[in-house]
Amino acid sequence: MDTERQLLIVEDDAAFARTLYRSFERRGYRVVRASSLAEVQTLLQAERPGYAVVDLKLSGGASGLACVQYLHEQDPDMVIVVLTGYASIATAVEAIKLGARHYLAKPANTDDIETAFGRDQGNADVELTARATSLKTLEWERIHETLADTGFNISETARRLGLHRRTLTRKLEKQRVK
Repeated sequence: MDTERQLLIVEDDAAFARTLYRSFERRGYRVVRASSLAEVQTLLQAERPGYAVVDLKLSGGASGLACVQYLHEQDPDMVIVVLTGYASIATAVEAIKLGARHYLAKPANTDDIETAFGRDQGNADVELTARATSLKTLEWERIHETLADTGFNISETARRLGLHRRTLTRKLEKQRVK
């Protein structure tokens, strides 16, 4: 099959990855799956997908940003979409800088992802809101910025923010986008 219809899913949640896998297969993609950067590196020795969906937070605290960077280095033309339940401005900016075409917060469906594959330019007509950013949102963004800086190390993030590790964990679970 043509590389234009090959898709790589990098997701450590087996159930979610299986759902994406089946959905994209029904749309005519040939899908391959990995759950870590090491698996991606091995897989790319035999496969050359044209598309990739990468989860931001992989098992063991690994960052999907490293995966995005690696994929972009291997094939600058690959269309990469980052999908995350831990969306923040800091990680969105970094993902785009590292080579992702789009950044989607979960829950996102196959239609959303396929639309993101097709968007090769920004949209200047996106409506700007007049509402000021809330304190909760600023806190959430600061936590995720620090998480990204520490490579998603919870203990180090808590230390840098002056929080107890369990307090930070509770904040992350409370605000988690599912």
